[in-house]
Amino acid sequence: MSEKSNGRPAGATPNGQPLLEKVNGKSVQEWLEVHPGWSRKSNTLFKEYRLASFRDSIVFVNRIAGLADAADHHPDIDIRFNRVLITLSTHSAKGITAKDLALAEALDHATSAG
Repeated sequence: MSEKSNGRPAGATPNGQPLLEKVNGKSVQEWLEVHPGWSRKSNTLFKEYRLASFRDSIVFVNRIAGLADAADHHPDIDIRFNRVLITLSTHSAKGITAKDLALAEALDHATSAG
């Protein structure tokens, strides 16, 4: 891989990680068709999970934290009592990447909430 004048590999993020490519719109739409509850708004994916209680919401967010750290990919999280809104986007790619789709699937497996 060639290097830029800043010492990072060409096509790398500031921390030296390779840039991820955006998933094309058709592929995102096909993914959404088989992943209920997820929607797309511009360059983000989002889903609202409804849980039984505030405590269940916090437990779920703690699971999200572990999955996000393991994936080195961190969603935006909004907690409203028994609702948890997740928004995913890869900022370095300015859109939705395979990393977003993979984390979304992992989050769905982390809860049975719809």
